Amino acid sequence: MEFSPGFYLVFVISLLAAEYLLGAASDILNIRHIDKKLPEDFTGFYNDKDYEKSQNYLMETTKFELISSTFVLFLTITFIIVGGFGWVDRLARSFSLGEIATGIIFIFILKTGVDILEIPFETYETFVIENKYGFNRTAPKTFVTDILKEWCLSIIIGAPVAAAVFFIFGNFGKQAWLYVWFFIILVQLFVSFLAPVLILPLFNKFSPVKDENLKKTIEEYLQKNNFRIKGIYVMDGSKRSTKTNAFFIGFGKFKKIVLYDTLIKKHSPEEICAILAHEIGHYKKKHILISGAFSFANLGLMLYLLQMFIGNENLFKAFKMDHVSVYGGIVFFGFIYSPISLILSLLLNMLSRKFERQADKFAAETTKDKETMIKTLKKLTVENLGNLKPHPLKVFLYYSHPPVIERIKFIKSL
Repeated sequence: MEFSPGFYLVFVISLLAAEYLLGAASDILNIRHIDKKLPEDFTGFYNDKDYEKSQNYLMETTKFELISSTFVLFLTITFIIVGGFGWVDRLARSFSLGEIATGIIFIFILKTGVDILEIPFETYETFVIENKYGFNRTAPKTFVTDILKEWCLSIIIGAPVAAAVFFIFGNFGKQAWLYVWFFIILVQLFVSFLAPVLILPLFNKFSPVKDENLKKTIEEYLQKNNFRIKGIYVMDGSKRSTKTNAFFIGFGKFKKIVLYDTLIKKHSPEEICAILAHEIGHYKKKHILISGAFSFANLGLMLYLLQMFIGNENLFKAFKMDHVSVYGGIVFFGFIYSPISLILSLLLNMLSRKFERQADKFAAETTKDKETMIKTLKKLTVENLGNLKPHPLKVFLYYSHPPVIERIKFIKSL
C-alpha cells in the first residue's frame, strides 16, 4: 500500500511527539514518586543530608533532561517542516562529487549540526550539574579534546563504513540488506577487538593493577571459577568523574578486567571481587552472547524493513527532498522504525533485568558472601546518588537493571 507524503509527515511527527510524551510522563512520575523516608535497608549508608542530596540530584537531572528533550523535539519538527533535510541535500549535492561522497557530506553536515547543538547542553550538564553534586573532574581541555577525538573517529571509521553501506544498497538490489547486515556485524566485531588497543587509550590511560592484595583476591576468585583473563588494569576514570565503575574488554582469552581508579579508592578488594563476580556471571551464563544475538537479529530486521522504504518517493517528498537517495532513505527510515525500536528495547530491557538477577545469583553462590555483595550495592548506589525508588513506568521503559532495593531483596532471599 502506497501512502501520501502528507501521511508520512503526520506519521513521523506523531511518532516524535508520542515518544517525547512517553519519556516526559515517565520522568514526571519518577519525580513525583520520590519518597522522603529513607528505606530501612539504607540506614547507616545514607544520612539525612546525603539522602536529600540524592533526591535533589534526581530532580535536577530529570528537569534538565525534560528541557533538553523539549528543545530537541521542537527543533527536529521545525527542521522537518521547513525542509531542512532538502536544504542540506542541496548543499551536499552542490559539490558534485558523486552519490556516495554526497551521502557522506550529507550525513557529516547533519551530525556536525547535531553535535554543535548538543555542546551547550553537555557543557551545562558536566560543568554545572555534575560539578554541583561533586562528580565532575573534567578539565575544559579534556572536554574539548574528547569532542575533537570523537569527530576524528567518526571520520576515520564512520565515513568508510557509511560509504560501503551506500555502495551496497546502491548496487546489490533486493539482497542488499543481507550483505549490509553481514558487513555491519563484521565491522562491529572488528571494532570490538580494535577498541581496547587503539580507541580507548585515546581517551584514558590504562595501567596494570599495582595493589598486590587486590590482585591476589581477584586472581584467587578467577582460578576457583575457571575464568581466564589477559590481565587486570586500572583506568584513570577520576580525570572526568568521581563516579565508580568496572568492566571487561576483549573477547575469549583476550578478555581484560578494567577497574576505575575511583572504584579502587572507595572499595575493599572483597567488594571489588563481588562486583567482578557479577560481571563474570554474565559471561558464565552466556548473557553476552544472547544479548549480542538479539542485537544482531534486531539489526537484520531493521535492514530488511529499510530495504522496503529506501527508495520511497513519497517518503522523500514528506521531508521536502528533491532527489531519492540511499543516504536519505536510511535517515528517514530511522524515524519510521522508532516504534519497533521502542518495543524491541522494552523486550531487551526485560531480558537484561532477568540476566542481572541471574548474575547476582551467580555472584552470591560463587563468592559465598551475600553480605559483602549487598554492602557493595549500597555503597555504589550512595556514591553515585542513585534513585532508590524509581517509578515502575520508568523502570519498565528504560531500566536495564532491577532497582537496587529489589536486587538487595533478591540476594537476601538466596
